[in-house]
Amino acid sequence: MQLGKLGVWASLDALTADEAAAFARRLEGRGFNTLWLNESRGRNVLVNAAWMLASTKTLNIATGIANIYGRDPMAASAAMHGLNEQSGGRFLLGLGVSHKPLVSALRGHDYGKPVATMRAYLDAMASAPYMAPMPKEKPKIVLAALGPVMLKLAAEKADGAHPYCVTPEHTAEARSILGQGKILAPEQMVMLETDPAKARAGARVALAPYIAMENYCANWRRLGFTDADMAGGGSDRLIDANIAWGDEAAIRRRLQAHWDAGADHVCIQSIHPTGDRALLDERIFDLLAPARTS
Repeated sequence: MQLGKLGVWASLDALTADEAAAFARRLEGRGFNTLWLNESRGRNVLVNAAWMLASTKTLNIATGIANIYGRDPMAASAAMHGLNEQSGGRFLLGLGVSHKPLVSALRGHDYGKPVATMRAYLDAMASAPYMAPMPKEKPKIVLAALGPVMLKLAAEKADGAHPYCVTPEHTAEARSILGQGKILAPEQMVMLETDPAKARAGARVALAPYIAMENYCANWRRLGFTDADMAGGGSDRLIDANIAWGDEAAIRRRLQAHWDAGADHVCIQSIHPTGDRALLDERIFDLLAPARTS
């Protein structure tokens, strides 16, 4: 599997199935190697991945992320193997522990200690039986790892990490913990808007759900941000560190900072200037469309 240096992370639940498939084919036509799909309150991400793989020819589909509380380890293992066998190795399983409100209040599960719960899940996946034709190559797993202990688990038990809502400084720390030879694929929100007031206003709308989640706040504190940075919709410093806004050159500088810090692959999430995540701004995909690397 060749992820490529640059991929796309997109929440597509606002689109119909046919519209989402057409979007994936447009990315494929632009030369992107990998599309990352999320899982929250909409489609089952593994079902959605199957649809996207069937609707494309060369595009890799990755989950960013599949919630481990959404299915047991045997089901996750079976899906990972089956999707890779059916697609010729175009599926990458990204797993995460999600967030307590989305697990306990929304799904009705007890939210366990994140690292211990993920370790047990990975061990159970590894020992799960699978009695169907195997894919030609061993499937890969990456973890939604933010803190150092989860990153160490990603280095020990998985093929790498997919940190979400992070800065290049976090990417450098993640690489130092993962070591070489492990996939490091951070997500980066980007916005084509050069007016600072407009860009930051839209960015605050987009970042608001994440500021409300303790997992992200704890990670920002580790990176030197304070509770004051997270108050009032987020300080300019927090906004600018997490959402790369500006023209094409400004966005390219942020992507390069991640690569320089040790990222193998950066997946961009295009944020509409209004901050409405249901609106897809595809202009940046045209500007950054890479040459096919596979």
